[in-house]
Amino acid sequence: MRCGGRVLAVRAMARIGLLGGSFNPAHKAHRRISLAAMQALGLDEVWWLVSPGNPLKGAAKDMAPFEARLFSAQQQARRSPIRVSNFEQREGTRFTVDTVRLLKRRYPKQQFIWLLGSDTLPNFHKWRDWRGLSREVPIAVIPRPGYDSTAHAARAMGWLRRFVRPSSQARNWTEWSAPAILLLRLPRDPTSATAIRAHLPNWHRRTQNRVLRVPRLGQPLSTRRPLDRTSR
Repeated sequence: MRCGGRVLAVRAMARIGLLGGSFNPAHKAHRRISLAAMQALGLDEVWWLVSPGNPLKGAAKDMAPFEARLFSAQQQARRSPIRVSNFEQREGTRFTVDTVRLLKRRYPKQQFIWLLGSDTLPNFHKWRDWRGLSREVPIAVIPRPGYDSTAHAARAMGWLRRFVRPSSQARNWTEWSAPAILLLRLPRDPTSATAIRAHLPNWHRRTQNRVLRVPRLGQPLSTRRPLDRTSR
């Protein structure tokens, strides 16, 4: 399969990184960390799962409409092996553990690893059935500026620490049995959605009335033509 000007090695199962979030808005750090994780983990693609609503954030006053956040993710993912999906909105899954379990059932020919920002790790123990999620797929923690100490001291790490794998084995993650967690060593990007919203609180108004084209997950990715619209 040709993707982004390079030929992907044919494997029995595709290696997919999953990055979930509000993407409020998506920005260059999302793209950079995804591409860096692809290199470090030997991934074929990264799937961005744009959440219709974060249960931990509730009805945040500065949460842009879903369509605007989805479009911002599509803009950042252009011309790359990154897929942007409305899977959670379409399937009605609210919690990550349910999303991952459904993805595994729908796409049995893919091998998944969850990409988790180190800024999220301190609150990971608040996620619905976070231990169950950890048993479903390996987790790769992506470093974010200023969160090294709090990530290592995170409450969830009290349980996860016994499952830490060395970063030197990052490309071997498909051989691991979950739970397994990997602390990636990647360049840090200080870009944040919070700072963008503070500077441009009405950023989403620029994307109003945009026509969205959503890729069908699990199909060959082509950068030469528009992706197929997902049925809604």
